[in-house]
Amino acid sequence: MKKPLFNHEQKYNFSDYAEINIPLEEIVAAFGYGYTVEKIKFSQEHSVATAIIQRLNSYYDNIFLKVNLTNELAKREFLIAPILIELAQYLAIKIYVEYPLYVNDQLSGYLDYLLTTQNQLVVIEAKKKDLDGGFNQLAAELIALDQAQESTAKPLYGAITLGDLWKFAILNRNSKILIKDIFSYTIPHDTAELVTILLNILAN
Repeated sequence: MKKPLFNHEQKYNFSDYAEINIPLEEIVAAFGYGYTVEKIKFSQEHSVATAIIQRLNSYYDNIFLKVNLTNELAKREFLIAPILIELAQYLAIKIYVEYPLYVNDQLSGYLDYLLTTQNQLVVIEAKKKDLDGGFNQLAAELIALDQAQESTAKPLYGAITLGDLWKFAILNRNSKILIKDIFSYTIPHDTAELVTILLNILAN
């Protein structure tokens, strides 16, 4: 008999999933969701992307030379926050940091960043070095948001980032399928692609 994934007498925070040595497909299956890896085709055009990209590239050229980016706090402040600030200059978004969310004892904790518009939600999870463990955590956060929100018309978008490396996921709320993008994006090499993806997701 297969051992249950959860001890139902124990509470699990989102961060616990980053430490669970269980395949991602088993974690999402425990909540009734499916999982797949695909080449997600994001739009690479946006009317204001060029101005943002130029400023960010100039900024990053200095930051990578002058700032020690060896810890998570430094990466949040000097790599992630500037992108979010630029997005907020052009879009009617709200940015929540350490956003609290409770669904049940297996789905609770804090989202590093929650970006909201009138029609869209984006979760950004920042990790120090473990991309795979961070993706487990991101999956739990997207599932929690799905269960906390009434409308299922729009997919939920998420990103896991090490600061200089980003990877996206989409949770299809109708089919209950989590899609992990096969591609990843690095700063500063892929700043243009990354910014354009975030702009189009939030402006949709």
